[in-house]
Amino acid sequence: TNHDINPSRKPMRHPLALLMVCVVQSGAAETPPRLPAGLQSSFAPPAKFAGQLGNYASPLKFHDGRPVASAAEWPARRAEILEYWHEQMGPWPPLLEKPRIEYVKTERRENFTQHRVRVEMASGLMHPAILLVPHGDGPFPAVVVPYYDAETGAGLGKELRDFGHQLTKRGFVALSIGACPPRRDRKAEATIQRLSFEAYGAANCHTALASLKTVDARRIGIIGHSYGGKWAMFASCLHEKFACGVWSDGGIVFDESRGNVNYWEPWYLGFDPSTERKRGLVTPDNPRTGAYRTIFEGGHDLHELHALMAPRPFLVSGGAEDFPARWVALNHAIAVNRFLGYKDRVAMTNRQEHPPNQESNEQAFRFLEFALGPVATPRSAADLEE
Repeated sequence: TNHDINPSRKPMRHPLALLMVCVVQSGAAETPPRLPAGLQSSFAPPAKFAGQLGNYASPLKFHDGRPVASAAEWPARRAEILEYWHEQMGPWPPLLEKPRIEYVKTERRENFTQHRVRVEMASGLMHPAILLVPHGDGPFPAVVVPYYDAETGAGLGKELRDFGHQLTKRGFVALSIGACPPRRDRKAEATIQRLSFEAYGAANCHTALASLKTVDARRIGIIGHSYGGKWAMFASCLHEKFACGVWSDGGIVFDESRGNVNYWEPWYLGFDPSTERKRGLVTPDNPRTGAYRTIFEGGHDLHELHALMAPRPFLVSGGAEDFPARWVALNHAIAVNRFLGYKDRVAMTNRQEHPPNQESNEQAFRFLEFALGPVATPRSAADLEE
């Protein structure tokens, strides 16, 4: 879809994340901020998909079939969903209370400072990452940017996937991280599914960012594309402290007809220590394995994870894999939010191709400004030298 977005428009003064904090603290309803210009239509499905729920089991029913009777019962149902998925994927090790950040190399770039760092993503696992901090006075909102490597998100790799780089120029602290598989020789990581373990690592990155004086700990989101989109979705859904999420064309539901929506692979949810599955689509000769098999054949799908986001906002930046028909699954997240008394928390934009483009990136960045909101315009290097 073609959205008219004005990148020069000033960020909103009252980001959604802070209003959500006010609701929790006061117990009173708050007037939500106006949706950003050009994105209003992205917070509702097209007419042809409005209200359609498909064959997905309602997240508003307990596993025994009982409906969730009131908002007061939602925490119990939410806990049931979370427990089921962790049980299937392998439980997380305890989250780190004070994950370490080691600074390796620092240099100035444009209107921000780049730090090559090592961040503790699991106990004793110091993982290379790139931390970008705007020039000027914080605290700033922040994002975790997962991808195959840390360089791409920091603007040192493939263009238009440099989410951290672009967002830092707009006033966000960004922590760009690369693939972080579990250490199979460790008991706590021996059988956990890799996608869940990487979500766990991102949760520890959230804690690391929250410890920085330059970061507003209440306003940390996550954004990723493709593999990074899967990673961002699992991290934000499974770790409630992420204030919002942007998931770019990772495949938001199981779809065995799409080779790129390949959650069945061992590097996502299909790891099985007793067998080695051949890469490729699920077929009678190459069946499902691991947690994916149990979850899929048990009638569960990823819309259950989307429900865990409520009432935190998220955007699906859809391309070839997440096309408009995916609204059928997203309607369940809308229903959960409506049940809890919230609206405008679920959004999707669409493009034809899988790779992000300038328009889809601008939409994603505007969404993050809406959800998190920069508090200051980064200062240029020239300003700092005056």
